[in-house]
This record gives sequence, C-alpha cells and structure tokens, in this order.
Amino acid sequence: MSAEDDKRLAAEAAVAEVRDGMTVGLGTGSTAAFAISALAHRVATGLKVQAVATSKATARAAQSAGIEVIDFADCPAVDIAIDGTDEIDERFWAIKGAGGAMLREKAVAAAARRFIVIADGSKRVARIGAAKLPVEVLPFARSFVVTKLAALGAAVSIRPDYRTDNENLVADCRFQSMADPRALAAQIMSIPGVLGHGLFLDEVDATYIAARGTVARLERDERSD
Repeated sequence: MSAEDDKRLAAEAAVAEVRDGMTVGLGTGSTAAFAISALAHRVATGLKVQAVATSKATARAAQSAGIEVIDFADCPAVDIAIDGTDEIDERFWAIKGAGGAMLREKAVAAAARRFIVIADGSKRVARIGAAKLPVEVLPFARSFVVTKLAALGAAVSIRPDYRTDNENLVADCRFQSMADPRALAAQIMSIPGVLGHGLFLDEVDATYIAARGTVARLERDERSD
C-alpha cells in the first residue's frame, strides 16, 4: 500500500459518515481531493448533499465531480467538514495550510458540528512542530509582520509569486521548537497584519488515519492524555 492508497482509504472512511441532507465542508489539498472523489461517488449513487469549499480550486473540483457547492458566506453552520493535515499529534493538535487555504479551512472547521481530519500515517507525529507553520499576512504589513514573526523565533519565508484566495501573502515559519503551541498561536494572532495561521488546536473532533492499508479512527473524547 502506498501513501496515496492510504489517503484514499482514510477519505472513504470519513465520507462514509455523510448522510442525506447534510452540508459538507470540503478541504483543500491532495488528501482532501480523495474526499471529494469519494463524496462524488456517493452523490452519483443518490446521496443528496450540499458542500462548501475552502478554496476556489476545491470548489471547481467538487462542481466538476457533480457535487452541489454553495457559498460559505451564506452558510452559518456546517454539519461535517473533512480535510487533510500537514501534521497531527495525540492531543489532536494539527498544523495545516501547506496548500495556502488555512484561513478559510479554519473558518469552515469552526463552523462545522464535526470536523474530521484524514491522513496517511506519515502525518501522525508525537508532537507537532516539525512542519512549516503557514501564516496568512496582509500584504500592506508584510515587512512588519515578518520582523515580528522572526522575533518569535521563526525562520520566515514569504511564498514567492503566491497569493491566497483572499489575495493575501503566506509567510511560512520554521520554528526550531514549538514547546507551547497555544501561547505561540496567541502571540502570532496578536501581531497586527496577521489574518490567520495554520495551528488547529481546538477544531479537530476526529481523525481517520490510514497506515499500510489499515484505517484507524480516533475521537477527541477517546484519546489518551
């Protein structure tokens, strides 16, 4: 079994939770693409759902696959959201945003009654912090924000020739250590000009993680502390 096979299996397991009449949040990235495919298959066989997309690319992919996509701006709540991750640990803390959609992903995750992360086994870590942490930055405040992020201990690089769907920049931050992600999240969000970041510390309700062809589901209230 390849990592791609495991992503597909995790996505299919999560999409099996979707029921008729639900509004489904669809994430962005290579793993979320498998969820779009699995949901499209169920729609083609009679499932009736609406979806909100966390990026323009996801909206296009979902619509092309036959899934009805509605504007999240008109959607106060989501029944279930499914998305991938860059890292996730046993505390259900995750780093997301390699695809640049972390601000929209966080909004949809927060609106969801149930937010599921899907991944292959390589994304499961003992403690988050090795992956780059993306931060969405107002272009007007670029230099100021980069200086402040560096003062927090980050090696910062602005993604070249890239704008988010919100027309903002992404600063990828590499920290040598991330001893206190909650404190770090608060410090980052206190910087004027920062619009969002990829630390997901409270949003995840469940994970489906596949390794070597076996899918394991873990619920937040069942985890070992």
